[in-house]
Amino acid sequence: MTAHPREATLYRMVMDEHICPFGLKSRDLLKREGYSVDDHWLRNREETDTFKATHHVKTTPQTFIDGKRIGGYADLRRYFGKPVHDPKAITYQPVITVFGMAALMALAMSWAALGDLLTIRTAEWFIAISMCILAVLKLRDVESFSNMFLGYDLLAQRWVRYAFLYPFGEALAGVLMIAGALLWLAIPIALVIGLIGATSVIKAVYIDRRELKCACVGGGSNVPLGFISLTENLMMVAMAIWMLVK
Repeated sequence: MTAHPREATLYRMVMDEHICPFGLKSRDLLKREGYSVDDHWLRNREETDTFKATHHVKTTPQTFIDGKRIGGYADLRRYFGKPVHDPKAITYQPVITVFGMAALMALAMSWAALGDLLTIRTAEWFIAISMCILAVLKLRDVESFSNMFLGYDLLAQRWVRYAFLYPFGEALAGVLMIAGALLWLAIPIALVIGLIGATSVIKAVYIDRRELKCACVGGGSNVPLGFISLTENLMMVAMAIWMLVK
């Protein structure tokens, strides 16, 4: 005999100008947990405000199971024992994503161009691509990046405009190193910004013992300043020296 699925009632906003993403996520989670969903749409602001007033809640969506209000999407995840995202939590995920994608792209480029995966060019492309991706993340919001960068970079603290120029320099050096062109320009840019960056991180973290957030993946990130940012700068220095010797 087939058991009937458990039932849940969901109230979520579905309007012409807005469909609540957390409502969709709540419905999806309930179905994945084996629930039959009685899906109620709040089609306008009046219906939404009336629902909030009736149930004494401030937000939607709201889920009810066995007549008991569970709450919003985060509350529903807690109800099922699933982790809830904390926007303030320290995380290395952005950096892992950048370096992981850069590695895959470098391997793909090496295979397409040279017919082999593990080559010297793979390592060169990995560093150059990483520089480009990191620069893009900074350039998404240069103002926010500069605010965080000014907290520890030694040159930027003396010459504020450097905080705005840094991501452009990193992007330019990375693109030129991928192409293997104008290295007379790319090498000194990577060497200078890499050395200044490494020195700044060492002073802020390992000498002054300050706890700061890293601007390496752009402003507003929760990546702690330390080994990761130091690695980014040392990679640029190493790449510049390698290409100079090469």
